[in-house]
Amino acid sequence: MNATPELGLVERARAIAPLIAREADEIERMRRLTPVVVTALVENGLYRALLPQSLGGAEAAPEHFMQMLEEIAKADASTAWCLGQCSVCAMIAASLDHDTAQEIFNAGPGILAWGAIAHEARAVEGGYRVTARWDFASGSRQASWLGAHVRIVGSDGTPRKNADGSAEVRTILFPVASATLHDVWQAIGLAGTGTDSYDVADLFIPERFTAFRDVPHALVEKGPLYRIGTGSTFSLGFAAVSLGVARATLDAAIALSRGKHQSLAASAMRDNQAIHGLIGRTEGDLRAARAYLYATANAMWRDLVATGEFSAAHRGAVRLAATWTIHQSAKVVDAAYHMAGATAVFRSNPFERRFRDMHAIAQQIQARDTHYEDVGKMILAKAR
Repeated sequence: MNATPELGLVERARAIAPLIAREADEIERMRRLTPVVVTALVENGLYRALLPQSLGGAEAAPEHFMQMLEEIAKADASTAWCLGQCSVCAMIAASLDHDTAQEIFNAGPGILAWGAIAHEARAVEGGYRVTARWDFASGSRQASWLGAHVRIVGSDGTPRKNADGSAEVRTILFPVASATLHDVWQAIGLAGTGTDSYDVADLFIPERFTAFRDVPHALVEKGPLYRIGTGSTFSLGFAAVSLGVARATLDAAIALSRGKHQSLAASAMRDNQAIHGLIGRTEGDLRAARAYLYATANAMWRDLVATGEFSAAHRGAVRLAATWTIHQSAKVVDAAYHMAGATAVFRSNPFERRFRDMHAIAQQIQARDTHYEDVGKMILAKAR
């Protein structure tokens, strides 16, 4: 597919959002994205948002990537989560030789998914051999390729080290047909992500299908996007997903308030001053969170484009903004859910799934409270 102009990503996402909303119940029931949704995402180039332009991708600035995910999340959080996960995984293309990246991303659906860092791969002639199982592979049910982040050991089993003494970790890539997927994702929220486990047995990985992830000197592509790294891009993307869920939930509560007359109440919700105040405060909280996240992302991006450096200060700022935004989004969803009263508990209404999805997002690594500790430590160290 031809490159998708980054400014078109948001419009394309908005255009297919009604289709995704119609499929949301089936996505929840199947516990994975439906074929019609995957086809729409692929045909509109949304999985290619962060793929290098040299490979036909959009190589989009963070702002446009985040806005794209917001629009999809308003329709269905599971779809947005998978799209965010697989889009960020595609950034590994910037560390592969061009022919290898072409083979992975420009054949079939060209979708890559991976799970958490775990296990070892043994160096052998021409590549690596690995037997292992990995978990938390969101989007794996749509993927044509899988990846894994593994510690490398030599042929004698001795762990290989980097120059600074840390363990050598590589990302290995292999066709999904080389792995066995395990249907384990029975979760309270984000049920449709199919965040399953997968394993391989004595699999040989040629050297060219491995890369150092988030290591600037290993980059083949020199665009500023790839200096950010996948960790911070995941944070920005998933924070944007939380904003989309919060926006949709609050909008549903506002729509309900215009027409509902609460049981035993003297007046309709639209005439209730307590509801007026709750909507005003919650709207302010959501707008503030969104403004903070985007201001942080855009300031980081301006500095990065100007200097070519993604600094520790940038990383801390992104982590703080993303963590706080997810937590604020959860508060917005809670307020909207509470505002809806008993209406919110029925599956036929637009509240309970978003409530569950939002609290599943808030349990992920991008929302850990320890991020505040990390940033606080950086702030105090700087003040010395």
